Amino acid sequence: MSDGTPADQFLDAAIGLLRRVREEEAESIAAAGTLLADTVAAGGRLFAFGAGHSSLAAQDVVYRAGGLALMNLLAVPGAVGVEIPATLGSALERVDGLASAVLDTSPIRAGDALVIISLSGRNALPVEMAMNARALGVKVIGLTSVAYASETGSRHVSGTYMRDHCDVVLDSKISIGDAELTLDTIPAPFAPASTVVTSAILQSVMATTAATLADRGIEPPLLRSGNVDGGHEWNGRVFKEYADRIFYQR
Repeated sequence: MSDGTPADQFLDAAIGLLRRVREEEAESIAAAGTLLADTVAAGGRLFAFGAGHSSLAAQDVVYRAGGLALMNLLAVPGAVGVEIPATLGSALERVDGLASAVLDTSPIRAGDALVIISLSGRNALPVEMAMNARALGVKVIGLTSVAYASETGSRHVSGTYMRDHCDVVLDSKISIGDAELTLDTIPAPFAPASTVVTSAILQSVMATTAATLADRGIEPPLLRSGNVDGGHEWNGRVFKEYADRIFYQR
């Protein structure tokens, strides 16, 4: 470990990961942003999904001031965030067939785009979510740590990983185990950075999407903060204009 306090060391590790993402994932981020812009321009809808702590990054781009109004959360009850019991979410990620039920009961359809966040990309739920979404004609962007696919085994019957079923793959560079620090006095590695990095990656994709739409002469459907003057009026106009593509307000 480098010198400095544990806080300094963690921030240095997070900054290092973000720098790697900036240098190594620029093309993939541009491709993901362009894919979402293409979807919006063609009248499609946008969805994001993540299980467990990966859901935090998905939620971060939904109904967000400064974000795209068309991004909807594809939620699996019991698998979002750290609902009680939190261990249930981990179990649900390994259930075969759950993704099919979720997609079948969701508004997602051919021509839409789905962002799936899964750190390991090895469990049945994200693998089947990607497989089945593509079978429906949905474009899939996967955000994962590619290292897991080379150093762990798949938990899906196909032996594949989520990344194998995506149109665009974004690599978070997070090491296996998602813990950046170690100390001789602590028996386990600690200080996970996946949420910091995945959220930053998704926001960079959203920024790319907005700029790409603007470059094409299309006003990006962005939300404004309700805590600034005129924010509610602005958002009301966006909600009305895109009512058929926004599902979280219903």
